[in-house]
Amino acid sequence: MHPVLQWFSRRSLRLLHAGGAVVGWVPYLLSRKYRHMVCENSRQAGVPADQRRASVAEAGRMVMELPRLWLRAPERPIDDPVSWDNAELVDQLLAQGRGLLLLTPHLGSFEVAAQAYAQRFGGQHPITALYRPARQAWLRELEATARARPGLLTAPASVAGVRQLIRALRSGNTVGMLPDQVPPDGQGVWAPFFGRSAYTMTLVPRLVQQTGAALCLIWVQRLPGGGGYRVCIRPLPQPLPTRPLQATPEQDQAWLVASATVLNDAMAWVIQQLPSQYLWGYNRYKQPRQLPGA
Repeated sequence: MHPVLQWFSRRSLRLLHAGGAVVGWVPYLLSRKYRHMVCENSRQAGVPADQRRASVAEAGRMVMELPRLWLRAPERPIDDPVSWDNAELVDQLLAQGRGLLLLTPHLGSFEVAAQAYAQRFGGQHPITALYRPARQAWLRELEATARARPGLLTAPASVAGVRQLIRALRSGNTVGMLPDQVPPDGQGVWAPFFGRSAYTMTLVPRLVQQTGAALCLIWVQRLPGGGGYRVCIRPLPQPLPTRPLQATPEQDQAWLVASATVLNDAMAWVIQQLPSQYLWGYNRYKQPRQLPGA
């Protein structure tokens, strides 16, 4: 498999995206379950049919661009043009010295987000990206080597990983995560997402509460014709609610639900900026998995 990935990593982004548009339609046409997920999730969000169809091709482009992103030398910058929209907001928030949480949904080239940040800001403020290790051993190894780059660290979705995130934020550095990922049972709350209840992680408000970190939205648009990437930075449309001092268990739960609702609204707002590049095939409304021994 590795020589095949190496071959793809040396192809132009334009060629990979052209082939990816075809690759994206294969599971859509062959898998009834996947096709149903794409259609139901996009309809739930009110996405028009033409943008839903575009998202099928964009999902394939995401897959095909990964070897090019992952397999270049760690010290080499991203091979394709990267432009920034509102990067000065990151400068402003980092200057406050209280740590920065960058949040992005499964949208566009989200793998580029951490790498692009590391290239521009990682020299002084490294980013630690939270990720869930793949089940396949070869893919876990590839992820670990591909994502380890100057100014870019990774933290597994585990207790040890969360401690690593807290240390990074308390040091005034940056953490990146995808808050629209369904967490294991007991690590989230049910909150609305595009008008339907979705199990939503509580890690973001907990990290903010413990570290005082700033919050910011980031997403990466895949430009047409293999033209590279556009990194967009925005504040949250609405700030997270403040947790009551000495909160009772009931107040704490209400605060978490309110925070999860704000985060889901923020993710929905980002997705509405670029619905044709969201992964509508992701099972956002699934039941959370049980942790071993639970």
